[in-house]
Amino acid sequence: MNPDLTQLHPYPFEKLAKLKAGSTPPTELVHIPLSIGEPKHPTPALITEAITSNLFGLSHYPTTVGSIDLRQAIVDWLNHRFKLNGHLDATRHVLPVNGTREALFSFAQAIIDRHSNPLVVMPNPFYQIYEGAAFLAGAQPFFLNCNSDLGFIPDFDAVSTDVWKQCQLLYLCSPGNPSGAVINQATLVKLIKLAHQYDFIIASDECYSEIYFDESKPPIGLLEAAVASNYNDFSRCVVFHSLSKRSNSPGLRSGFVAGDANILSHFLRYRTYHGSAMPPATQAASIAAWKDEEHVISNRQSYREKFAAVLAILSPIMNVQQPEAGFYLWAETPINDTQFARLLFSQQNVTVLPGSYLARDTHNGNPGKNRIRMALVVSLEECTEAAHRIRHLIESL
Repeated sequence: MNPDLTQLHPYPFEKLAKLKAGSTPPTELVHIPLSIGEPKHPTPALITEAITSNLFGLSHYPTTVGSIDLRQAIVDWLNHRFKLNGHLDATRHVLPVNGTREALFSFAQAIIDRHSNPLVVMPNPFYQIYEGAAFLAGAQPFFLNCNSDLGFIPDFDAVSTDVWKQCQLLYLCSPGNPSGAVINQATLVKLIKLAHQYDFIIASDECYSEIYFDESKPPIGLLEAAVASNYNDFSRCVVFHSLSKRSNSPGLRSGFVAGDANILSHFLRYRTYHGSAMPPATQAASIAAWKDEEHVISNRQSYREKFAAVLAILSPIMNVQQPEAGFYLWAETPINDTQFARLLFSQQNVTVLPGSYLARDTHNGNPGKNRIRMALVVSLEECTEAAHRIRHLIESL
């Protein structure tokens, strides 16, 4: 067996299942799950209709590079959404992927040179795929704590020259999971310059970019920062986007990577062996989704209503604020986060994820300690009821 498999940590939800084991919540309270970031809003009809209308494509092998119609739809969306001034080319700068999860993992396998003691730098807390991808690519993760004093953005200025020299890949997550924090343009430009100076690649996970609260201020993306700083070839920059959150279609497993054409040419070669072509019907549904914004605007409004309702209940008794983007609340707990999560389940039949499960211990501590992540993905009524139950637990402590 691959010895690097032994380095993989249990997934947060495995730990959560063990934490809840043996607890019997009140039977009169219906369970409300806020632990998993799986959108529960209805999948738009334009996606399901495109799937059923294109099932004839099952008789053909799809190409790994995807249809030109899909790649053009993605490029058109990117150019418009991130003000890229037409610098993206559908034939060179984009590849469809089967969700950002598989792409974020496989990207590291394709680009890491395991013979030079590589580091993969990543935020802490983090999406655990980043860490697993690093281990199985023969690299070591290097964690940058995201604390409240810097708005949950890593202190990139504190990273030593030695770390940057050893870094081959920097994972960003903006808007962040779990905090919803957005990295600003000045910081992104600084990171692009560091990538050129120290010869590493930036992989920016932007799958929450379309869930935000001010329609006049959408979160900036890495490619947008590249164009703003005259890196019009997107060198050393690759972004990852998905329809799962934007279009409430996690089961579609559809996303894309875009950016540096040279890097993507190598990633495409890897993917032809990886066997990860997107099915034709999924491509057709994806085209329909990327071409439509009405369902995305409606989706954001639903999240606004849920955040407003939940924060009105919890803010008076809990240290919690509306994030810049995303659908998570990253709340401070009055007691240990694991103890709080277990009590909340056993007494109120609400499941949340302990923050320490999303982070790693460092010499500066665990930045997820005494926090919980609440995914406001269920209905407005369920979110509101869950908030009342959380408040009841806090007031009873």
